[in-house]
Amino acid sequence: MLKVISFTICPFVQRVTALLEAKQIPYQVEYISLSDKPQWFLDLAPNGQVPLLLTEQGEVLFESDAIVEYLEEAYPALQPQLSPVQKAQNRAWSYLGSKQYLVQCSAQSSKDSNTLRQRSEKLARAFAKVEQVLDQHRFFNSDTLSMVDIAWLPLLHRADLIRQHSGYDFLAGFPKVQAWQQAVLTTGLAERSVSAEFDRAFADYYLSDKTLLGRCQWDCQSCDCSANSLEPACCEPAQPAADIQRCTPLPAANGCCGSTGCGDDSRCG
Repeated sequence: MLKVISFTICPFVQRVTALLEAKQIPYQVEYISLSDKPQWFLDLAPNGQVPLLLTEQGEVLFESDAIVEYLEEAYPALQPQLSPVQKAQNRAWSYLGSKQYLVQCSAQSSKDSNTLRQRSEKLARAFAKVEQVLDQHRFFNSDTLSMVDIAWLPLLHRADLIRQHSGYDFLAGFPKVQAWQQAVLTTGLAERSVSAEFDRAFADYYLSDKTLLGRCQWDCQSCDCSANSLEPACCEPAQPAADIQRCTPLPAANGCCGSTGCGDDSRCG
């Protein structure tokens, strides 16, 4: 059976496990701490990063791009009738998605509204590119899952968690991407591709009182919180000397709640 070496909240790992789930390939997962990497892992991983895939033949694969390419070629393809050009286009859009993992991690880690706005805008540029090419299909380029959907799933999943907790929406202003997000999430792959401890671990790092998004309180159903609606006017301190803020439906000119890093997953690959 295939074995994945993982860190609990690593988006690069989730890309691999989501593909395994989509293809219904049996696999095992072993979790390690990236702040205290075991020697056996360092002996196996040339880059010292997760994910690591151990094949059924005992071979070791590293780097998520290489791993998902192997899984797509070695097992029945998600889209078997693609032309060489279409496969190349899928790889390119998948690469654009995976390049945003650490961008999103950085934005989620923001400690103040200016930092969050700046980092969100960087992420938004990638979502804007996707918004331009999404068409009438349920998923990225067809009514069935593609490698592109799998590559962007970690981003869409984390954006949904952040929105549910704080009301802050990384996808605000991109209705086609939001519809795509819902289509991808309704497959159930997001939940099946992470551990039972994922939500807690994610919240402990990105939604704690050390981050702005963690300190946000969203009790306003009509609030549309995004990088374009972040400003002190729509936030009120919930307690003295604390940067806890509340979204309101008030109009805002420069944005709702007011260290670069991906946690340990900044060391994912």
